[in-house]
Amino acid sequence: MANQKLKIKKLKLSATGYIDSATQIASPNFDARPENTIIDLIVIHNISLPPNIYGGPGVEQLFTNRLNPNEHPYYAEIHTRKVSSHFFIRRNGELIQFVSCLQRAWHAGVSSWQGRERCNDFSVGIELEGTDFEAFEPTQYNTLKQLVKALKKSYPIQHIVGHSDIAPDRKTDPGLYFEWTKI
Repeated sequence: MANQKLKIKKLKLSATGYIDSATQIASPNFDARPENTIIDLIVIHNISLPPNIYGGPGVEQLFTNRLNPNEHPYYAEIHTRKVSSHFFIRRNGELIQFVSCLQRAWHAGVSSWQGRERCNDFSVGIELEGTDFEAFEPTQYNTLKQLVKALKKSYPIQHIVGHSDIAPDRKTDPGLYFEWTKI
C-alpha cells in the first residue's frame, strides 16, 4: 500500500467535524475545546514511527495508546505519551482522522501563535508521514490541499503554520523539505 497512489476526491467536512471520506480511527486523546472557541489555525507536523520508517501501524498505535514498548527501542521512550492529531496523511495520500475537528486534539503541546497560548484550543493538527530530512510525496500535498480547502469552507482559517512556528524551542517539523508553496 505504501507505493499505491490514492485518487483524492473533493473532501467535505460534516457538521460533526469529520471528513466524510477519511478513514476514521478514534483516539481517546482529546477533550473539549474552550467554549466559544473559533478554529482559525492549521498546524502542520511530520511523524514516522519507528523514526524514518513509513507505512507501519506505529502512528495509529501511538494516537490510540496501543504502542508496544517492546516493538522498537524508541517506542519504550514514548509509549506512555497521550498525544493525537486530527489528521494523518500517509505517504500514499491516504487520509486518516483520529479526532473530530470540533474537539481539541493533543498535537501542539506547549505552544503559542501571535500572542495566543495553547494552540490546541484553536487549531486543527495535521500530521504528514515523513521526517524533517526527506521530501514529502506529491500525493500527500494533493490530499493536504484538499483537506485545507475543506477546513477553510467550515472554519475562518487565518494561518497555516508548522509545529516549529508555534513551539520553536522544542520542535522543527514539518522541516526544511516541506514545500509551503504547494499548499
